[in-house]
Amino acid sequence: MVRILLEEEIKGRDEATRRNHRRQAQLPSGKTFGSWREADSSIPAPTQQALMTLEWIGRAENLAVAGPSGTGKSHLAEALANKAIDEGMKVSWFTLESLTAHLGRATVDNTVSKAVAKITRCDLIIIDDIGMLPSGQAAAEAFYRVIDAAYERRSVIVTSNLHPSGFDSIMPAAVDRLLHHAHIVLTEGSSLRLTQATTGQGVIPLSA
Repeated sequence: MVRILLEEEIKGRDEATRRNHRRQAQLPSGKTFGSWREADSSIPAPTQQALMTLEWIGRAENLAVAGPSGTGKSHLAEALANKAIDEGMKVSWFTLESLTAHLGRATVDNTVSKAVAKITRCDLIIIDDIGMLPSGQAAAEAFYRVIDAAYERRSVIVTSNLHPSGFDSIMPAAVDRLLHHAHIVLTEGSSLRLTQATTGQGVIPLSA
C-alpha cells in the first residue's frame, strides 16, 4: 500500500511539473505528434523518426527547418517541444518578433543579461518564423544574444520560409553559431493548410 501511494505521489508530481513546464513554454497551439501525419510531410521518414528520439537535444545540437509556408515547419517544432516537455525538459517558444519585444523590455531596466540567462536555462529554445517579416537591428541583436548564449550549451530550433543560405541576410552575426552544430531540414510542396481549405477540411459543411 505504501509503495502504491508513493508511486502515485511521484506520478502526480511529475504530471504537475510537466504542466508547469508546458505553461512556462508558452507554446502557441498545443500541436503534438498525435496530430502529425508522417506520410503528409516532405521530410524523409527516417529523419522524422531520428528527430523524435530527441537525442540531438542531449548533444546540444540545433535544428533549422526551412521551406514554404504551410509545409509543417511550426507543427514539427511544436510537436518536438511537447515531446521534450513530456520527457522532463524545459522549453521556451518565441517568434523573432516576440523575442525582440521580450529583450526590448529587459533593455529598459538593464536586465537583458538576466533575461537571456533565463531563456538559456531551458533545454530547448524555439524561434519560429524567421524571415516572415522584415527584421531590423533590434531583432538581429536579440537573436544574436540568444544564439551566442546557447552556443554548444543548449539546443535551438529555428523555422523559416527562407533557405538557410539566406539566413545571413537577416542575422549575419549569429548564423555561424546557429548552423555549426545544426541539422538542416528542408520542407517542400504546397501548403497543407491551403489543401485542407480547398477540400473543405476543418469546417462544418454549410447547409443548402
